Amino acid sequence: MRSFGKPTKRQVMRFLLHSFIIVVGNAITASATAFFIIPYDFAMGGTTGLGIFMRHLLPTSDLSEWIVTITVYVANIILFAIGAALLGKKFALSTLAGTILYPTFMAIFGLIPKPVVENRLLAAFIGALLFGLGIGIVVRVGASTGGTDIPPLIFHKFFNWPVSVSLSVLDMAIVALQLIKMPSFDCILYGVFITLISTLVVDKVSPIGMKRTQVKIISEKYEELREMILTDISRGVTVLYGETGYLRNDCKVLLTVISHRELVKLKTKVQEIDPEAFMTISVVSEVRGRGFYSEGVDFLMPKEPDEPKSLKGAASKAPEATAKKPSAPDGE
Repeated sequence: MRSFGKPTKRQVMRFLLHSFIIVVGNAITASATAFFIIPYDFAMGGTTGLGIFMRHLLPTSDLSEWIVTITVYVANIILFAIGAALLGKKFALSTLAGTILYPTFMAIFGLIPKPVVENRLLAAFIGALLFGLGIGIVVRVGASTGGTDIPPLIFHKFFNWPVSVSLSVLDMAIVALQLIKMPSFDCILYGVFITLISTLVVDKVSPIGMKRTQVKIISEKYEELREMILTDISRGVTVLYGETGYLRNDCKVLLTVISHRELVKLKTKVQEIDPEAFMTISVVSEVRGRGFYSEGVDFLMPKEPDEPKSLKGAASKAPEATAKKPSAPDGE
């Protein structure tokens, strides 16, 4: 039987930070819905869209303000139960917080006076920014908001359908459903606008790894360039073995990952050492490893040093990657 030791102080702090971020992310998302989407009758996808549809479908009563929240609660719990049964316990644990927290915050914010924004387009824009920011924060730490995220995951598991396509189709179906009872077609257009803007915000906020620049260099002066990267740029470098395509000569390819602001310095020094060096530069969406990311998920972006004092980061742990093992702290 596997035994678990007492968690370290660092592990406890990471867990508390992780939990705090999930709570904050759901609170931000709920504030967007309660303050800037529901009061202006904007259409939405997801369980929120189902709630808005039910609000317009049912007769007006004293509970009208709570219909959206109640619908989100019921839909989230039903989808959570289905997801837990079909996708397993690990999935259930990762979505439980979002299933409960989002509608709970909606209920709390429903008791607070709503801010008045005269311009509906401005209200839609603010709502989209907050909605995307909240979801992006939750996704960034590896959690899920639950709700209509669950059916696409089920379709992917059993039918191998792309998650993004299934999610888009489902959201558009829910938006189209609201055409039946929406007071005007403008509300649908605003809903599409909110969906587009919030998706862009999620894409910017949610990536778990930070974007970095990957550089490959082919040069006969690879030894000088390797030394320059290690000492002047203070970055790790891996030597790859290749072969030229025309003459089929052996060659060495240097691979390194640097921050965007170090790129100009690297290109200048490569030009000084070998003006005929062949370089390819690309942006990688995520980097993990020594000097960039430690194990686990850090919400806060690693801080880049102004003047690196030690060799940080390594594209590989191969013997030729660095002249010596850099003792770099987590992050940059």
